[in-house]
Amino acid sequence: MNNSLQGRRALVTGSLQGIGHAVALALAQEGCQIVLHGLGPQALQDSARQAVLAAGAPSALVYTHDVSDPGEIAKLMAEVLADGPLDILVNNAGIQHVAPLAEMPDAMWDKIIAVDLSSSFHTMKAAMPAMAARGYGRVVNISSAHGLVASVNKAPYVAAKFGLIGLSKVAALEYAAVGNRELGGVTVNCICPGLTETSILTAQIKARADASYGGDLDAGALDFLKEKQPSLRISKPAEIGQMVAWLCHPIAHNITGTAIPIDGGWTSQ
Repeated sequence: MNNSLQGRRALVTGSLQGIGHAVALALAQEGCQIVLHGLGPQALQDSARQAVLAAGAPSALVYTHDVSDPGEIAKLMAEVLADGPLDILVNNAGIQHVAPLAEMPDAMWDKIIAVDLSSSFHTMKAAMPAMAARGYGRVVNISSAHGLVASVNKAPYVAAKFGLIGLSKVAALEYAAVGNRELGGVTVNCICPGLTETSILTAQIKARADASYGGDLDAGALDFLKEKQPSLRISKPAEIGQMVAWLCHPIAHNITGTAIPIDGGWTSQ
């Protein structure tokens, strides 16, 4: 079995920064052609592209379509697929808004469901038939620990992340018999990160540190971890990226329909 990802082509949504960018870097290190996606200024787009090229990607493109809009997703996928076969799809784009259920704006519910759940349906629907025809394909959807357990004030986010795991399991079953061991088959899996070192978490830690610990970031971080993550360690985005890359190898042909927590034991409680 050829277990290399050299030359495979990967689209990672929400990949200009954070976990998505770490996934793109990990795949670039494996020799994949990278299609980046995200909303951000030109400088961020350029730096993200240069970083994946420096990491080893033989090519890198950037798309900026709004994945809250099904029409924009259709354009994105048409343009990506027109440039060549897509072997790997990583749905990472996501947004969040924190508010009690009774106070959650209706428009925010609709947008979070659109970005965090429906966008993955649309990208998978467009990409997976051609993967099946070639006998190899990998879809990795970035869910969350909140796709396995709930928290207050996050109704649309939790609903979307739970839904993403369900969607992934259905697709995994539908494509399970495609291909063979040598080709690698077509698999669909979810990664469920817990507390991970991103700008969103950093801001939350700072707010807690300022409110309760006189600005002591270490104390704020420990307080956050004690609340959720028994390991008392925050994950690095690169660790998520390495797991995604491993799942994309042909050797992982029989790992499908899973929701893999990287959460220090959070969802085992």
